[in-house]
Amino acid sequence: MKTPADIITRLQMMAQDGTKSDRRLAGMVLSDPDFVSKAAISEIATRAGISEPTVTRFCRNLGCDGLRDFKFYLAQAIAIGGQYLSAEPPGSDVRDQRIAAAITEAAIAAIQRAIAMLPMPKLIEVAERIAVSGNILCIGSGGISSMMATEMQNRLFRLGLSALAQVDGQLQRMYASVATPDTTVLAFSVSGYARSTVEAVQVARQYGATTIAVTPPDSALAKAAETLIPFQSLEDGNIYKPTSSRYALLAILDIIATATAEARGPKALENLRRIKQSVYTLKVADPRLPLGD
Repeated sequence: MKTPADIITRLQMMAQDGTKSDRRLAGMVLSDPDFVSKAAISEIATRAGISEPTVTRFCRNLGCDGLRDFKFYLAQAIAIGGQYLSAEPPGSDVRDQRIAAAITEAAIAAIQRAIAMLPMPKLIEVAERIAVSGNILCIGSGGISSMMATEMQNRLFRLGLSALAQVDGQLQRMYASVATPDTTVLAFSVSGYARSTVEAVQVARQYGATTIAVTPPDSALAKAAETLIPFQSLEDGNIYKPTSSRYALLAILDIIATATAEARGPKALENLRRIKQSVYTLKVADPRLPLGD
């Protein structure tokens, strides 16, 4: 029998389109999944007001072999995404008072944690290597890490460096396969287990490229790369708030970019001047605005 890919979605569909008993059971499971994952079949049948064979048929209708199989997938779903099943957002009066504070305080805390674990001497060495690289490949997969790869390219090209960001898994491997000893690969991963990023680093390293990972220690990516800039994501449990890890990673990226700019020295200034000149002939010439938009 086909294994259900997402038991919660199947339950939600059953609660809408199933038979009367199936709808009743699905609703009960969704309202109290913890009880159902631990209860005996007799307890489930009694609470739902149905027979035990009906419980078994319900499980099979969901694509499971029986109750035991169903409870396995339900327990797995609770462990992975249980926090998203029942959380209620705070009332509007609470939101008005705390949203801005929650975002800023969490961002500051995330940045401070990240900076505290940075090995600055190693980071300066990384920046000095980037500053003399023939080409730099910036890679990352997923929401945050791909954004960091693109931003790293944005920071480096203006310093007169040949930087390219790739967020597509196949292209990461393809570009890594033409790396040379003059190539530096900068890889970002919040988890450290993005498969395409790990594999691209392994491929680039076998061709002599310098490989640098900004990722959690002891992760697959940390082990694959030659040099590690450690980063550990720690969340505060607020599932309605975007992750604060973005700010911490961006701070690390800015430190690398600043150290690289200083290592480049006067060679970077003419590029920065040209960009400033080009951009501000197209809009209001306010020198207080940042370089770009």
